[in-house]
Amino acid sequence: MDVPVTEARAQFADLVNRVAYTGEPVKLTRRGRVMAALVSPEDLELLEMVRSQRADLQVGGAVPPGQPALPAERPQPSQPMRVAAEYRPPGFRR
Repeated sequence: MDVPVTEARAQFADLVNRVAYTGEPVKLTRRGRVMAALVSPEDLELLEMVRSQRADLQVGGAVPPGQPALPAERPQPSQPMRVAAEYRPPGFRR
């Protein structure tokens, strides 16, 4: 399920419940591009396990049979990414 970030702000609790009860991930988009995702704890655990195994492989081990080779390293942006949104409670004024 893809949800624009602007809608996700208004529906955050409902989206969290949907992921918690169905296990279906929710992709948060901005201008049609996936920016982040809400995933179940099981999916997060699997992702963390995969990442740790890849880190172990990069340290110096060979790729085990049947395992895909590591993808090319993603180029790092020249400038750090910044948060484009902030929480403003009802009645907030500057």
